[in-house]
Order: sequence, then C-alpha cells, then structure tokens
Amino acid sequence: MAETIIKVDLSKSAYENDMIHNRWHPDIPMVSMVKPGDDFKIECVDWTGGQISNNDSADDVRDVDLSKVHFLSGPVGVEGAEPGDLLVVDILDIGTFEESQWGFNGFFSKQNGGGFLTEHFPEAQKSIWDFNGMFTKSRHVPRVEFAGLIHPGLIGCLPSREMLNEWNTREKALVDTDPHRVPELATLPYAETAHMGRMTGEAAKAAAAEGARTVPPREHGGNCDIKDLSRGAKVYFPVYVKDAGLSVGDLHFSQGDGEITFCGAIEMAGWIHLRVNLIKGGIEKYGIKNPIFKPSPITPKYDDYLIFEGISVDEGGKQHYLDVHIAYRQACLNAIEYLTKFGYTRAQAYTILGVAPVQGHISGVVDIPNACATLWLPTDIFDFDLQPNANGPKIEVDGSSADVPLSPDL
Repeated sequence: MAETIIKVDLSKSAYENDMIHNRWHPDIPMVSMVKPGDDFKIECVDWTGGQISNNDSADDVRDVDLSKVHFLSGPVGVEGAEPGDLLVVDILDIGTFEESQWGFNGFFSKQNGGGFLTEHFPEAQKSIWDFNGMFTKSRHVPRVEFAGLIHPGLIGCLPSREMLNEWNTREKALVDTDPHRVPELATLPYAETAHMGRMTGEAAKAAAAEGARTVPPREHGGNCDIKDLSRGAKVYFPVYVKDAGLSVGDLHFSQGDGEITFCGAIEMAGWIHLRVNLIKGGIEKYGIKNPIFKPSPITPKYDDYLIFEGISVDEGGKQHYLDVHIAYRQACLNAIEYLTKFGYTRAQAYTILGVAPVQGHISGVVDIPNACATLWLPTDIFDFDLQPNANGPKIEVDGSSADVPLSPDL
C-alpha cells in the first residue's frame, strides 16, 4: 500500500502545516524525498485553505482573501533530479475525503478577482455541490447531475532563481501598463500572507517578498486547470532545480474546459496517488518549454452534445481580428442565453458551464477576421430534453426557487 507522505488536517489552518506552501520559490525546502519509480499519496486542502463553507450564503466568496491562494502540498523532492531533466508524473488515483463529501463553485466579485465573464456577473455568487460516489448535483442548480472527473487544478515543479526573476519582471511590466485596473492584470508578490513551507526567519521573509503567486500557469506547469489530468494521466514536467520540487493542490471534482467562472471548478479537499520517474536531459532531447501530458483514459461517457459557436465580434458588435478569447466568450454567452429559455437563471447557466464536463474547442483561426470557438454542452447531464424542436423551448426549471446565492459588494 502506498505511503501517505503529506497529511492535512481540515480542522486546522493551512498555515500550521509546514508541508504546505502558497508561493513559488526555488529555496522552499523539500518536505519529503522519493526515488524514481516510487509511488505515494499526498493529501491536499482546498485551494482557499478552508475559507469557503457549506452554506447558502456567498459572503465567504465575496470576502475571500485571494492573496492567500493557492495552498499546495509539497514540495516533494525526487532523488537524482537535476535541471534539464523531465519529471514524469503518473496520476494513479485521486479522490475525496470521506468526511468532506462536498465542494463549491463561485463567481468572484469584480472588485475581488473577477472572472471570465465578470462584466456580466460582477458580484459574488456560490453554489454547493454534493458528492454521491462518482456523481454530483447541487441544491442551487436543479435538474442537473453528472459524473465527475477528479483532477488537480494545480501541479508543477519549483522554478529556478532565473525563472522566478523572469516571471516577476514580465508580470510587473504587464501590471505597469494599467496599474489601477480592476481586476488587476496580474498578481504580484505579496509577503504579508505568504506561507513558505519550512522556511523560517529572515530567509522566509526575504523569499516571501519575491515568491511568485500561484494564480497563473507558467513554464513549470502550475495552475493549468486541465480537466483531463485525472487518474491514468501522465505528465512530463521540466525540472529547473535540484530534486525537482513537485507540489500539488487545487483539487477539482469536476470542471468544464476553460474553468470559465475562475473559481470555476467544483473545488474540494482530497488526496492524490502519484508515481514519479525521470528522463535525464529530457528538456533538450524533446525540445520541451512547457509541460506535456497524456490524458486520462477514463472520462465521463457523454457523446451527445449541443455545440455553441462564437466568433471574434464582441458584445458591443466590435470586430476583432482572430481573437479566440472573445470568440470563446461569445460561445459561452450564447450557451447561457439558450439555457435561460428552459427556466435557468443566467447564474445557474453560467455555473453549469463552469463545473460540468463541457468541452471547449478552438475551431478556426485562419478565416480572417473571425476566429471561431465552440463550447460543447453534454445534453445527458440534464433530466429533460434540451434539443431544439418545432414547438420551441419548454420551461422545465423554476430557477428562481433555487438560484445561486448572491452577495452584493459592501
């Protein structure tokens, strides 16, 4: 039986656990050492460190301290790993805690994080999702149930000193182009809420002041939010420091492509079972700049979809040139509008697109001036017929009787 090398206590603050950290820095000490070929289990708190509760108020989502996230378990050192190698990580299994059979999804206030559709959903909202084995449903989003594909939203290796400096330089330059933007263009180092694992004293203070925030994906992996990194997936991570320094967290019970609500998956605490190996000199051998992966062979079997198209013309009718971000936003907005015809509120529809196993595709990037993006909505997650027909849509859901809780900005 695989050993659990990192354990968490959900009743305690993540700051009390020195096997957890919430910044990226090359000097964070390894909390455990493993060998190539070893398999082991790691426990993880939810990405906010327990800031969100199982209730019917979105106050905690509105007031969440995003400077604290993400809380990651690790780093785990791999004997013999050196800069230039590839760390091969097999996700053997992943699951929920018996005592924590629920997760949450939320829209952050535009004043505190925002999200993909923050101009349309500017205030905080939250839905709670209950787990029943491999399935989930929510009291806030009626007549929807689907199989989850549990995966880590965030997994990666420690950066080198040179890479950390590059991240901070380029992200600061971006913020400087519009320093007062809401939401901000990037999350820069912030020492006050940093948790540097087993670092102590002046070294911890110095590292906290320059440690990279965990919000975006970067060259080392990080917060990639790839829903198909589930049991059976294999990931090849570039190694940038001695022993690699593998960390993981931000577990999701389910997520749609793009994690469009930002707090966009069904967020959860849980555990993950990994195996590691090394490809010596693999970065140069394979020309690797960012991680590559093989997806899980296990996916929810949904093979009937409604596909919504979007093009790079924004909500105001302005033409953009091959802009896939705008095209995917339009595909999502088109799907939301469609779901409201069956009785869902716009917030419920947005939630569904964030948490259900929808697929997002870049369908065309050559036909100037419009890029084409598509959102694939599985119809079998609904307990009624969602297909268009000659009689028109029928109201199937009384969305107003169980809407997604909203907490206005203070």
